[in-house]
Amino acid sequence: MGSRELDLVLPSLQGELVPMVNVMTAVARRGAVRLVLAASLEEPVTAPAVPSSPYAAAKWAGTGFARMFHRLYGTAVVITRPFMTYGPGQRTDKLVPYVIQSLLRGEAPKLSSGHRLVDWIYVDDLVRGLLLAGDRPGIEGEELDLGSGQLVSVRQVVEQLVRATGSTVAVKFGAVPDRPFEVERRADTATTRTRLGWQAEISLEDGLQRTVDWYRVRERRSVCAQ
Repeated sequence: MGSRELDLVLPSLQGELVPMVNVMTAVARRGAVRLVLAASLEEPVTAPAVPSSPYAAAKWAGTGFARMFHRLYGTAVVITRPFMTYGPGQRTDKLVPYVIQSLLRGEAPKLSSGHRLVDWIYVDDLVRGLLLAGDRPGIEGEELDLGSGQLVSVRQVVEQLVRATGSTVAVKFGAVPDRPFEVERRADTATTRTRLGWQAEISLEDGLQRTVDWYRVRERRSVCAQ
């Protein structure tokens, strides 16, 4: 989703922004319904606000529309900002499942330098935060980060996955170019804890191990089914 290709500009507009605006419009017409919007850590937050990708631009614009809908039409929107989510069942082209599956199959993952610092959040923690955002009274119009508040590099996460899988495969760091203008941002956990009563509970080490275990079982079932 964070690819920088020109060909992704229109699909990002049509696949991300337009559906968000359609949903907000429907909620505004209906009234008395709270909408929990999933924004993105990729959105720019400092001036000049220049998005780093077509996806980031679409998400940034969606957040702008959400602010407008709340102020102009009184729409009960809560803007949540999930940070780097991982866990069982994630799309296989995402970093964590790609690395795990490669290692379990004895294949060397081809990655960028891995220097990017990321705030990681396990999917169960994220879901719990989203549910609270839909139910907590008095937070309409607010923007709440859903992250751990800790920055850990991609390389460190991959090295942890190597240990968790017990793999002896050598990861190919630097085989893929680093993407330009990567966002490195830490979640504002203090505000979220105060306003939402939420904080991440599952450690990165525990979450990665749970994810490895899930994919290990999946791989075994796949082999048995062949």
